[in-house]
Amino acid sequence: MIISIASGKGGTGKTTVAVNLALSKGDVQLLDCDVEEPNAHLFLQPKIEEEERVCIKVPRIDKERCDYCGGCATFCQFNALFVVRADAEKDREGKVLLFPELCHGCGGCSLICPRSAITEEDREIGVVKRAKTLDANVDLVFGELHIGEPMPVPVIKAVKSKLDTRKTVIIDCPPGTSCPVIHAVYGSDYCILVTEPTPFGLHDLKLMVEVLKEQDLSKWRG
Repeated sequence: MIISIASGKGGTGKTTVAVNLALSKGDVQLLDCDVEEPNAHLFLQPKIEEEERVCIKVPRIDKERCDYCGGCATFCQFNALFVVRADAEKDREGKVLLFPELCHGCGGCSLICPRSAITEEDREIGVVKRAKTLDANVDLVFGELHIGEPMPVPVIKAVKSKLDTRKTVIIDCPPGTSCPVIHAVYGSDYCILVTEPTPFGLHDLKLMVEVLKEQDLSKWRG
């Protein structure tokens, strides 16, 4: 069984609920998918057993092959590439500028390059850590997105790749209702929503309820 703990906003007590549920159940796996601010380990004080890098693919330009046609920059919908075309009359050399923080690692630029001038290389954006509590009743997996990185989803996916279906799994989700939350909740059997007794809390709780209705958990289990 996979149980997600989510809410529409931060600071409502998701981690408190997730950690206490894990401790009360025992012999569970707890996935902390709030990779921008993971804090379940602060409560559990577990022993770190494994750590691995999380990388995305970014383009590497072979200047010997590139003719600065600009096809890669035109293709990229995230503006991660900018091409300055060569101009002999103006004595201007061609140049390709890469903005790695904007790259989503789709690999499309390397596929459409007519001169095969683009290959891919790894760029580390975070880490995933596996740990166990001292009594070994809780298997904790949590991700840490590197400071300044704008895309938490690849790290969340890396955390969820460690999911152990033989155990009861509890997922501590990120706050809000955006893409990171969707990827964290995806595949859950049940989702517990935590809120606070304020108008702001109720407003964001309603948004999260609508998100879950739109996603339809029953379809995910199928």
